[in-house]
Amino acid sequence: MKPVGRTLWAIAEGYIPPAGTEGSRALESHETACMLNAGDADAHVKITIFFKDREPAGPYSVTVPARRTLHLRFNDLTDPEPVPRGTDYASVIESDVPIVVQHTRLDSRQAALALLTTMAYPAA
Repeated sequence: MKPVGRTLWAIAEGYIPPAGTEGSRALESHETACMLNAGDADAHVKITIFFKDREPAGPYSVTVPARRTLHLRFNDLTDPEPVPRGTDYASVIESDVPIVVQHTRLDSRQAALALLTTMAYPAA
């Protein structure tokens, strides 16, 4: 299949709530980069996290296999360091092949859950 998307994406808004529903991974507050690789080659992806008051973190490395999707929780990124909770951040996602990136947040700090989703910004 022909690749779809771009190789450079930005998510200007990021925030992992400091608390939320405990004991259930499905309902744990989280941020997610949903990545689609519709092409025939694996996508080698690097993610850099930017903050308002410190140097960037990363790059974090992940692979999105060919013709697959990966819903990557920023909460799960630990190497080179965990993405901090309760801190505003932004991210730049670079891939060696075109991919599509969507951003999602689940905020479970209240009984009435909130889910936000938006497309990431693709470089031209």
